[in-house]
This record gives sequence, C-alpha cells and structure tokens, in this order.
Amino acid sequence: MFTLKSAASVVAVAVASATCGMLLTAGSAEAIVNGQDSTQRYSFMASIPETVNGTGQHGVCGASLIDPQWVVTAGHCVDPSLVTPDGTIRVGSGFRSSGGTVRHIAKMVTNPGYLLSGEKPYNQNDIALIKLDRPVAEQPVRLAAWPGAPGTPTRLLGFGTVVDTNDLSRAVYAERLQELDTRRGADAECGTGYAGWSRLCTISPKPEAMACIGDSGGPQVRRGFDGRWELIGTTSGPGSSRPTCAGGPGLYSNVSAFSGWIRRTIHADR
Repeated sequence: MFTLKSAASVVAVAVASATCGMLLTAGSAEAIVNGQDSTQRYSFMASIPETVNGTGQHGVCGASLIDPQWVVTAGHCVDPSLVTPDGTIRVGSGFRSSGGTVRHIAKMVTNPGYLLSGEKPYNQNDIALIKLDRPVAEQPVRLAAWPGAPGTPTRLLGFGTVVDTNDLSRAVYAERLQELDTRRGADAECGTGYAGWSRLCTISPKPEAMACIGDSGGPQVRRGFDGRWELIGTTSGPGSSRPTCAGGPGLYSNVSAFSGWIRRTIHADR
C-alpha cells in the first residue's frame, strides 16, 4: 500500500493501503484505483487489518505468502509510529473480510535499513516480514531472481481504496480483491531519484489507474519462464510528487534486492 502522508508524513498509499482498510466497502466496484475484480485465485495474497495510530480509523495492508509460515509486506505497514496491526492475517482469500485462512501474528521483522521518508519523497528499504503463529496450507509465491527489464508485464493486487485520494478519511476500500495489469518502468519514468536498485518504478498502461491507500505491502508479480507467478515487488508508494495515486507511476520495493535478507531471516527462525 502507499505510505500515509496524512497520518504521519509518509507517502500515502499503503497503510490503509499503506496502512489499513477501513470498514467501508465497495462491493465489486473498480479499485486499486481503476483495476478490476480478480480474475483468478491468488493463494499467496494476504491482508493485514490495522488501526491507524492517532485516528482510531481501521485500515488494511497487503502482504504476500512466501513460506508456509511467513509473509512479506511493506516496512511502513508494521511501523509502530504509524499503525497498530490488529494481530491477525488473512491468507488466500479473494475477499478482504472473509474466506481464506486466518492466523495470528507471531513476530514482525522490519528490514534494518528501513527509514521513514523524512526529507526524501519515499520510504527507504520499505520491506518487512511477518511470521504466522502456525503454517497455512495455501501455496506461497516464488521470489523472482530478478524483477525483469523495463517493459516487463506485471500485475498488482490489493484491497485498497476505490477512490483516488491521499486523504485517509475519504478512502473507500474494496471488499473484493482487485488486480491491475502494469509494466516495469525505467527509473527515469518515475520522479527524479524515486526509483533505483531497491525501488521499482511501475507504470499502468491504463489511464488514471494505480495502487493507492490500503494497497501498501501488497504484491507486484510477473510470470516466470514456467508461467507461474513470481513476486518482484511490494507496494510502497507513489512514484512521483503528484498529490493523488492514479495518473502517475507507482513505487515498489524490489523484493529481489532483499531476497538474501529474507532468506536469512526466515532460516534463522526455523
């Protein structure tokens, strides 16, 4: 999802998207913004209900199952200065508040290099891992060895707001999982300094469509050589200085760049 600028000087896409998924729903209305209802089951899709600190508002972050007992999400989705996770994670459902498998959070591990945006327009090393209290039966998604060259077709998934806004109080979250077909952008297609080795610029061929509040931490995937989905990114925030989500690029943490840290963290906790 995108980081919350309104809740704590971050970027505004993840916690409700960047941080949360309020109790407002939109049925099958288009979301992500201007995505569409999911066209297949994504067993690895996970959602994290949260409360936005200082507001009492409920929201949601996305996450991806990468191991029977671990999910990966955005660092700002577990940042105690921004949000308080409600303590559970729903895995493998096409709906935000029903279905799938629900597990309790056993541990949260934020990348040691994570920093809130501060003077930069984006969070740094915006990635975290969450351990579930028990394994799930759903199939994890494979980590991509690399994200692919600019132009590579990708897909975004999330339960974020159907209204294009960076105002948390106006966000309306999708109950049905949404998807949007996108592509990897060149670094230059995002604002100056936004993209780089650890951050992926993401472009929507569809006008006025992109991840937004509530989509934070959710997956960006691409097809591997065998046709299976591979995880290349987690939703982090807007890829430019525009005031709202749609109409411009998105910024994603490059999961491939953090794969070593991910594997070491999981292995150390076996």
